[in-house]
Amino acid sequence: MSADDVTPETLTPETSVPASADEQDLAERNANRSHRPRSERFLEFISSGWGERPAGRAERSPAADFTAARRSRLSAQFPGARLVVPAGTYKVRSNDTDYRFRPHAAFTHLTGLGTEQEPDAVLVLHPVDDGTGDDGSAHRAVLYMNPLAGRDTPEFFSDSRYGEFWVGARPTLDEVATTTGIRTAHLDDLRDALAKDVGAGGVELLVVPEADPTVEAVVEEIRAQEASGERDERLAEALSELRLVKDAYEVEQLREAVDATVEGFAKMVRALPDAVAHRRGERVLEGTFIGHARQEGNDVGYTTIAAAGEHATTLHWTDNDGRVVPGQLVLIDAGVEADSLYTADVTRTLPVDGTFTDVQRRVYQAVLDAADAGFAAAVPGARFREVHDAAMRVLAARLADWGLLPVSAEESLLPENQHHRRWMVHGTSHHLGLDVHDCAQARGELYLDGVLEPGMVFTIEPGLYFKSDDLLVPEELRGIGVRIEDDVLVTADGNENLSAALPRDPAAVEEWMAALREG
Repeated sequence: MSADDVTPETLTPETSVPASADEQDLAERNANRSHRPRSERFLEFISSGWGERPAGRAERSPAADFTAARRSRLSAQFPGARLVVPAGTYKVRSNDTDYRFRPHAAFTHLTGLGTEQEPDAVLVLHPVDDGTGDDGSAHRAVLYMNPLAGRDTPEFFSDSRYGEFWVGARPTLDEVATTTGIRTAHLDDLRDALAKDVGAGGVELLVVPEADPTVEAVVEEIRAQEASGERDERLAEALSELRLVKDAYEVEQLREAVDATVEGFAKMVRALPDAVAHRRGERVLEGTFIGHARQEGNDVGYTTIAAAGEHATTLHWTDNDGRVVPGQLVLIDAGVEADSLYTADVTRTLPVDGTFTDVQRRVYQAVLDAADAGFAAAVPGARFREVHDAAMRVLAARLADWGLLPVSAEESLLPENQHHRRWMVHGTSHHLGLDVHDCAQARGELYLDGVLEPGMVFTIEPGLYFKSDDLLVPEELRGIGVRIEDDVLVTADGNENLSAALPRDPAAVEEWMAALREG
């Protein structure tokens, strides 16, 4: 019997009866269903008879040294300002049930806390000018959080969002300090700490916008009439730009995420017979990958796309409720998110029955050639946008050869034309990391026009999508959608395809699928 299945017959005489619904605030009425006991006798009884908690076993995270360096780089950009980086809070999924918590990427990047750590926590970089900053920086970092509640508190047994009885024991302040290498304080101290020395001529207070509305409201109240909105945006921008070049720890985590993703694709190929047999075969594939991602990582890094047949021509097909039919292609766009929250993002387009038709192979080869051109352009010193341009030159030429363009390939590539983009409307690349579309708030001159450097990680993902009702293409092409997506690390002398373990050449894809089915 679950805690929410308590019936009136199970209640003791001491259990207090909740106020009638008419007398309760609306927010309190969700608790009516559980009849949680509130009597003094119960509180006394539940608080007694507990053994000592086991000694803390916290260990310093392997990310801690890297996060300290990241905070120092951020500190150098905002001397004299107090920087507020919330983890965020739970988001309601349905009534009183929440989505699984995932901290804000900037918070994770600066603390190393991943998985479901630490809802409502706030990292604050306090400015100092007396030489006492962390590692010689101009700031001292403090992590404010809700620590483990005592067993003599109502939270221990009655709080279904935070209480130990409901969600397990929270770490202590000392344990989090050991893990992260950051000094810690109780969340109750946050407001006073934020307000210290803020005002005319004093400390400037900046907060990551839209990370935690409650924290943001506290900051706004403290700042009162100060116009800091643009500076808040500059903080969000700086935090994005801080992630453009990955350090060694980040690259390692991305490798782990990609390797787990490759294993997940193999499982989906093995599941193809079950997918073909089911009326919602796309969900068979999606479910296979989700289960794998939860077993080997934290979760999927984004909603899996399992798009068979015509569905593959819809770029973000996530309904995944269609059939998987032999003779068609299935486009699968999926990534495992590691416990550190770094995610892979890989796409393969596979023949359902293991063999490409001649037409399918022709479209697939065009996309593969475009991807290879993108790889050739992804070298140190090139600009990020040149990866896309290289892929588009290949696709425009191929579409012109097929007689689909009303102008030449050269004319189509002109900015004022772009006819070829009818069949490839998305960009070829995006940065990858803690967010599947990482560094999204970075300035254009550092992102689209940014110069590629060793340590940058991004996708290369051209595609061609011919919808079934597109009268400008031959009938044999209609309903075919192909995308090939790999995760790319820029190196000192070129680049590395992190997802190269997944075959890309059409013949190699067929051989790989046959071997998995025989194994």
